[in-house]
Amino acid sequence: MGFDGTLPHTDVLFMNHADRRPARPAHDPGRGVITLPNPQSLTTSIRATAQVFEDPQSVALLARIRQIAPSEANVLIIGETGTGKELVARHVHALSHRHGQPFLAVNCGAFSENLVESELFGHEKGAFTGAFDAKPGWFEAANGGTLFLDEIGDLPLHIQVKLLRVLQEREVVRLGARKAIPINVRLIAATNVKLEEAVAAGHFREDLYYRLRVALLTLPALRDRPGDIIPLAHYFIDEYRRRLGYSKISILPEAEQKLLSHAWPGNIRELENIIHHALLICKDNLVRQEDIHLPLSLPFAQRALSRLPDAPASGASGQERLRAVLNELFEAHHDHLFELIEEAVIRSAYDYCHHNQVQAARILGVSRNVIRSRLIKIGAISALK
Repeated sequence: MGFDGTLPHTDVLFMNHADRRPARPAHDPGRGVITLPNPQSLTTSIRATAQVFEDPQSVALLARIRQIAPSEANVLIIGETGTGKELVARHVHALSHRHGQPFLAVNCGAFSENLVESELFGHEKGAFTGAFDAKPGWFEAANGGTLFLDEIGDLPLHIQVKLLRVLQEREVVRLGARKAIPINVRLIAATNVKLEEAVAAGHFREDLYYRLRVALLTLPALRDRPGDIIPLAHYFIDEYRRRLGYSKISILPEAEQKLLSHAWPGNIRELENIIHHALLICKDNLVRQEDIHLPLSLPFAQRALSRLPDAPASGASGQERLRAVLNELFEAHHDHLFELIEEAVIRSAYDYCHHNQVQAARILGVSRNVIRSRLIKIGAISALK
């Protein structure tokens, strides 16, 4: 199973609620799916491990991918965490003439600021303390192929300047060297940050932004492509069925409807985790509605809290308006309401600060470590960042 868009026959079945007879197969042979290499090793990752193209928005995205893949243009992929940005980048590479050459994926958010230049562009022996040998960077390692830079918005400004030069001159200068090394690399960058806002805030160079977005791919969130939810659920059911050694798993229509009713803030990765858990607890090889354990309804709390700026005519204080919104939430009788509100506050502060963790921590009056741990917990950032 890979990038050729074909699927093997599967034993995952739809079930008819009235008589519980199989209604139709969960996957039709030939239906398109792309996956990461060795997805079994990524169970603790927040990356999406599979992507399908069933919803009209996804079909249009696939057509766009096929259109730009044969070119040599730089590609900028924009999408929320867990929407499958690396999967799309790999598919662009697989459909290009570079498909037989290296594809290297690098998370820019995983580098410490003092090592990012060496990691990307390489260094010479003695370039800094501990540089006992010369080492090529990621650009040299990807020569002839494709380099995927995820979370490009996390790069420091001085590295953005050097990256821009690499893209313009198509050569790298290792740290501590004087001689440039020619490279032939196609760059695909990705971000979950609105780079236009980062440019306006002075956190991202405008010239680099336009150099990167020669070809733009915008990945819709899973909630905005509901036609992909059930096909993805079926794929994950079959995947975990095989991993767990089950012979056959069926899913009831009401369980599917529960999946369709969720907002999926964690996107594809969240769906995979929900399906994995459902298969662990389901009985008689049948996934029922009660086996689908969905997280809290965060959008409801966010919509309620978003009404805070609209002060009533009575001139009520911010604290009074907050209390009124909380009373509305109390009356809705949501389970685990404290966690729901906490997540809404953390996400809102993080978005308000343009995904700057230090600033978000400052306005909430907590440490950056607290913000970071909560963001990891809710799947807003990777544990590697």
